[in-house]
Amino acid sequence: MRRIALPPARAGLAMVAVALTLLAAHGAAAQGYGVVAKPGVQYVEHDGVKLTGDFYAPKGLDKAPVIIAVHGGGWQNGSPDAFKHLGPFLARNGYAVYAIRYRLAKPGVKSYPAAVYDVKAAIQFVRAKAADLGVDPARIALLGASAGAQLVSLVGVAGTEPQFSTLYRDDPNAAVSPDVKAVVSFYGIYDMQAQWEHDQIARPADQITEKFIGVPPMKDRRAYFESSPAAYATFDKNRPRFLLIAGKEDDIVNPKQATDFLTLLKQARFNVNIVVLPGAGHGWIGEPMDDPTAFVSVVAPRVLRFLQAGL
Repeated sequence: MRRIALPPARAGLAMVAVALTLLAAHGAAAQGYGVVAKPGVQYVEHDGVKLTGDFYAPKGLDKAPVIIAVHGGGWQNGSPDAFKHLGPFLARNGYAVYAIRYRLAKPGVKSYPAAVYDVKAAIQFVRAKAADLGVDPARIALLGASAGAQLVSLVGVAGTEPQFSTLYRDDPNAAVSPDVKAVVSFYGIYDMQAQWEHDQIARPADQITEKFIGVPPMKDRRAYFESSPAAYATFDKNRPRFLLIAGKEDDIVNPKQATDFLTLLKQARFNVNIVVLPGAGHGWIGEPMDDPTAFVSVVAPRVLRFLQAGL
C-alpha cells in the first residue's frame, strides 16, 4: 500500500547509475526460460472482425501464470507490437503473455464499449483454453498501457457489470468467468471526464476520449461515468490487486489520474501500489529491455515483484 518513487532514469549522477544497474541485475537474474512465440492466435470474432493476439510462453513451464496485455494508442492506433520486448522478457521470467488486438475507433466509428467486450473475451478465451495454451486458468492478470490501461482497469473491476454483459452472448466462451487476480496499469486513464477535459488543452486537434465514447460528455455523461474505472472502486469489487505506474512528466495523461485512482482504491480496501517515475513522460512501454536506463527496464523488477505476490 506504499507509494514508491524511483530515481530519475536518465540522470548522469553516479548514484542513479548504480541504482539502475542493481535494478537491471535484479530483473536479469530471474530470466531462466526460453520463449515460445505464437503470433496471430485468434480469440474471438466480433461483428465479423476476427480478433487475434501474439502469445509468448515460457518454454518448459507447465501451467504458467498468464498476462493478457492490451496496447495503447488513444483507442484508435497501436498494436501488440508494443509488447515485442516486454512480452518475451516476462516469458523468460516465467509468465505467459497474450498481447491482443482489439477494435479501434475509426472516423465516424466509436470503439466503446466494443473494445471493452474484446478485452473481456480475451480473458474468457485464455481461461477456457488454458490446457491447450499451457497456462493456469486460476492465475490470470491484465496489463495495459494508456488507453489499454483504461481498458484493463475497467474490465478488471467491472467485467461482469450489466453494461458490459448484454452483447455477444453467443460467443463460444461467453459463460466463462472474466475475473482476474491482478492488474498492471501503465500511465492509465481512470476518470474519462477528467481526461476529456485534459484533451481540450493537451490535444485539441485530436479528441481521443470523445472519439472513443462517440459523443462529448455534455451529450452523455453516463457513458463517461460508466467507462471510468474510478466509478467501480468500491468495497464489493476489491478482489484484484492493482499496480499503478505513472510518469511524473506525462503531458498526455495527467499523472494525477493515477494518484487520484490510488486514493479511491485504498478507500475501498483494494491491495494497491503505485510507482511514479520522475522524468518519465508517456508511451515508453515499448522501449528495448536491454537498455538498463530505459524507463520500462527501470520499472520491470517492480512489476515482477508485484506479479510474484499477486499471481
